Amino acid sequence: MVTTGLRPRRSAVLRLLVVAVALAGALIGALGGAAPASAHAALTGSTPAQGSVVDQAPEQVTLTFSEGVAMGDNSIRVLDPQGKRVDRGKLRNLCSDSIVKYGAGLPPGLRDGTYTVTWQAVSADSHPVAGAFTFSVGAPSKTAAAVPEQKVGGGLVGALYGVARYLAYAGFVLLVGGAAFVLACRPAAALVRSVQRLVVQGWALLAGTTVAMLLLRTPYTGSGDLADVFDLGGLQQVLITKPGAALISRLLLLAAAALFVAVLFGTYARLQEPAEEPAEDSGPGEAGEAAADGAEKAAQGAGPQAVTAAEQARQRKDLTFGLGIGGVIVAAGLAATWALAEHASTGLQPAVAMPVDVLHLLAVATWLGGLAALVVSLYWGPPVERTAVRRFSRIAFGSVVVLVVTGVYQSWRQVGSWRALTDTTYGWLLLLKAALVVVLVGIAWMSRRWTGRLAEVRTGQVQASAVQAAEARPAEDRASAAKASEVQASEARTAEADGAAEKDREAEKATVGASAAARAGNGVRTASGAAAGDKAPAEDTTADGDTTADGAAAGDGETAGDEAPDPARAAQLARQQAALRTARTKRERDADPERLGLRRSVLAEAAVAVVVLVVTTVLTATEPARTEASVKATAGGQSATGNQPQVLTIPFDTGGPHGKGTARLDLDPGRSGSANALRLRISDPSGKAVDVPEVKVSFTQKDKKIGPLPVVPKHAGKGHWRANGVQLPVPGQWQLSLLVRTSDIDQVTEIKNVKIG
Repeated sequence: MVTTGLRPRRSAVLRLLVVAVALAGALIGALGGAAPASAHAALTGSTPAQGSVVDQAPEQVTLTFSEGVAMGDNSIRVLDPQGKRVDRGKLRNLCSDSIVKYGAGLPPGLRDGTYTVTWQAVSADSHPVAGAFTFSVGAPSKTAAAVPEQKVGGGLVGALYGVARYLAYAGFVLLVGGAAFVLACRPAAALVRSVQRLVVQGWALLAGTTVAMLLLRTPYTGSGDLADVFDLGGLQQVLITKPGAALISRLLLLAAAALFVAVLFGTYARLQEPAEEPAEDSGPGEAGEAAADGAEKAAQGAGPQAVTAAEQARQRKDLTFGLGIGGVIVAAGLAATWALAEHASTGLQPAVAMPVDVLHLLAVATWLGGLAALVVSLYWGPPVERTAVRRFSRIAFGSVVVLVVTGVYQSWRQVGSWRALTDTTYGWLLLLKAALVVVLVGIAWMSRRWTGRLAEVRTGQVQASAVQAAEARPAEDRASAAKASEVQASEARTAEADGAAEKDREAEKATVGASAAARAGNGVRTASGAAAGDKAPAEDTTADGDTTADGAAAGDGETAGDEAPDPARAAQLARQQAALRTARTKRERDADPERLGLRRSVLAEAAVAVVVLVVTTVLTATEPARTEASVKATAGGQSATGNQPQVLTIPFDTGGPHGKGTARLDLDPGRSGSANALRLRISDPSGKAVDVPEVKVSFTQKDKKIGPLPVVPKHAGKGHWRANGVQLPVPGQWQLSLLVRTSDIDQVTEIKNVKIG
């Protein structure tokens, strides 16, 4: 037997859920949207460097990353100025110890010009990363290969994959948390249809999104074309990667979870059904016989009934224990499919981070999923026992403690410093999530207060409530019966009127027949009377026969009506009675202010939980602050793009004749601790290269009190100067001083800032 949930007015519920979904959509649009996934593995260096100009073509192009990546033969491509691919098409694995480096070989004899390097990889936490840069051989060319504007992991495919990831988290929370609520807090909820739907829909949502993510992996990490979801070759390549293996493992675990759910709402639910009570509609004779049989067999039946109850309790206990152990194993396995393929699997202390991540996910699911089960139980189910609410309150508190401990560790591991909380996108999202969790805990504290008041009210006023319910129920039952029989009342009145008229006709005919019989018995016969007397019996006989036939027909009709009532009328009556019972139950439920307050606070918790899940999903797709800080440290406190050749355009005016012009200074590769090449070109206002009597260059690092470090460039041609082996000892912000003299007395010194990686 399955208990059917109630259907109260849902306007308040729908309003709050709409607000939560709107906030979730706004967060997705503002934080994630259709933008490409943030890189979790960053390019920290390359040879040749980005924008550099080399004298001879290199033998290979190498890329260095901040963490492990997965690459294939087509992951690194080198294109000539016309866009033709010139690399050898074979990936070179140059990794050693903690250095992650890959390369692509180049053929000898490459012509001078600008070459474009495009690369694409999948970071160790399953997110795609890509990029492109250029270098020149001999001198830059006028043209270069065009690079596609859409980045990997973006567009429609990226948006669909992001939505699927969020829904997968939601399905996991509903499945695990709903089942935990049934087993640990309220076993009777296994009979509540709304809770059954919640858990089953969570399973279906997780299974569907897992299949969708598996199909979307090929375009998500590759071309970005949605049609590639049907690429079987790409799907085969996905299955041999770590994210693909995690998704397949999740599907296998979901098969076991389906069996778990079937047992939970099948055998386990049947064990929660109340014992059947004796029928109350038996007649006096049946009741007397039942009482006699019960008195006669009381002694014999007491023992077997006790044994049966004890056996049922033992079965219930054993099944609860088995489902608890199996459910924990399946839930931990599902959580591990995220831990093995995302942030926890790479970076600092992965052996510790992965179990901690599993605990974190289980605590989230137990709290938020149980909260969802409590919401549907309070709004679309029979009244929830106060003991069940108190059990969930204690479990939710334990989950919050686990969340705090594991969250602090994960924050330290992914952020690394207090400054990163405000200087990185990951830090801002983490602060937003922490604020939302604080709000959620505050609402949960209000729910705990409602729970405490609920317990006190039910304990102190249980007798008064019972008396009021007993007094109110007869009146409501009478009103229910009156409204339920309203349809039959008019029909009954019509039938009674027809029956009364028929009885009057029968009485009249019987009187006429009796008078005729009396006259015949007394021998009063006249001519006219004989005729009447001869005729009357025939008429009476006919009338009696007709009346008897009519009466039999009427009696048969009434008997047939009692045996086979109108199905439509019976269905209408059943619907009316069900509606009245539902309305009465809702009035009784809403009359309890403590339970009403508890429902509202729990619903507010659920709405905030929806937004927390959105922020968590976006957070897992964002580059960790520690990684971003590491890349900046490698680049001398600047972004990764700062570790590249620096080009400065410096206008000047010495104040004398032909004293105006522009100096273009190139510093390659623009890194500290290595020999940099400095190239200088002086041009007049028309852009034509011109010679000047003297140029001088120097570098100063004021923060560290280094310099000025002079550089004396040599004249290399009309309007061109060059200096090799320029050494800048530390990275950071340097001041470049350029002196230009256009005559014996006309000169000027221009100062510019330059970022050195």
